[in-house]
Amino acid sequence: MNYRVTALTPLLVGNGEQLSPIDYMVYREQVSVLDQNRIFRLLAKGPRLEGYLTQLRRATKLDFASWGGFAQNYALHKIPFEHPTAAQAWEQARIEDLFIPTFNAGPKGPYLTGSSLKGALRTSYVFTHADAKMMEHVAARVEQDRPNYRGLADEAEYRTAGSGLMSRMRPIMLSDSTPIARDRFKIYLVRTAKLEDRGGKFGVSYKPSPVFAEMASPGSQFEGQFGGHLEKFTDAGVLKAFRWKEPVTLNALAAAANKFARQLLETESLFANRAGLAGLGATVVHLLRELEGCETNPNSCLLALGWGGGFLAKTAFGNPEAGDYRKVLKAIPFYQKAIQSGLPFPKTRRIVHLGGQPVSLPGWVRLDLTS
Repeated sequence: MNYRVTALTPLLVGNGEQLSPIDYMVYREQVSVLDQNRIFRLLAKGPRLEGYLTQLRRATKLDFASWGGFAQNYALHKIPFEHPTAAQAWEQARIEDLFIPTFNAGPKGPYLTGSSLKGALRTSYVFTHADAKMMEHVAARVEQDRPNYRGLADEAEYRTAGSGLMSRMRPIMLSDSTPIARDRFKIYLVRTAKLEDRGGKFGVSYKPSPVFAEMASPGSQFEGQFGGHLEKFTDAGVLKAFRWKEPVTLNALAAAANKFARQLLETESLFANRAGLAGLGATVVHLLRELEGCETNPNSCLLALGWGGGFLAKTAFGNPEAGDYRKVLKAIPFYQKAIQSGLPFPKTRRIVHLGGQPVSLPGWVRLDLTS
C-alpha cells in the first residue's frame, strides 16, 4: 500500500537546519543558496580567497556588490520568495531574523519523513482515546507539594497509545517519501500574531520579528510506502498479551486523525474570528471543507504536520479552555503568565502571509492511502 500527502497550506518539515545569512544571497526576489565548497576551490586558484574568507569572518551577510557573481554562477539552487512583499520584508529585517529554516532534504532532493506522519497519527490517537478522568489525574499531580512537571502526562499517554514494545503504533510502518522537485518550494514570510484584550474587545498585534522559511507550496505531493502487520494484531490472544482493548485499524487511525483535525480547526476558527482575520478565517473554512471530504473516505484524513503548528498541534488533550486543562497550564511556570492574562489560550499563532496578507496556517496536509 502507498500513501500520498498533499500540502493544503505551506508546509515545512525540517531537520533543524537553517541557512545563515552568509550561506545565501538575495537577488531579484530569489534566495541563491551558495555552493561554498565549489567557491572555495575556485578562489583557491587565485588571490581572492583571503578576501572572501575575511568577509565571511566579519560579515553579517555577504556583500552582493562584491560577491554577487557567485550567487548567479555557483548556487546549489535558487528559491524564490512567495511574493515581492516577502522580499521587501527581508530587506528591512534585522540580521538575527535572516536565518531561514529549511525543508528536510537528502542528496536526491527534499522529502517528507515517515516519522512526521507517524507522530501526527499518534497524537490524534491519544486525543481520541483520552478522557476527562485522565486530565483530572494530571491536574491532581500538579497540586502535589512538589510536582514534577517533566512527564506530567506520560501515564495518560501510555494508557491510551502505549510506548515501546506496547505502542499502538508498532504495527504501522511509513517510509520516507520519494524526493520531490525543488521548484515546489518558496520562501514564505511568517509572522506571529498575538491576541490582545482592547477594552472588552479582542484585537491582534504582530511580534516584530518575522520568520522567513523554506516551505513546500500548497498542492505539493509527497508519495511513499505504507506498510505494517495490522492483521497480526487483531488476534484476541495477541491483544491480551499487549493489553490492548481493541486492534488498531486503518479506519480507526483515519477517523482519529479527522476527529483531532476538527477540534484543531474549530479552535483556529474561533481565534480567526476573535482576531478579526478574515483571510485566516477563509482558510480555515476551506480546510473544514476538505475535512468533510475526508470524513466520508475511510482511507483519507487531515493532519497538521511539522513546523509552525504550535501548542495545539503538538498536544492531545483537546480544548485548552477547559477548567482542568487551564488548572494544569497555570501550574506550569512556562505558561503561568499566559493563563493569568485571562485571554484564550494559546493567544499566539504563526500565520503565513500570502500575497502580503496574513491568511494561512502552516503545515496542513491531506493523507490518502492507496493500493
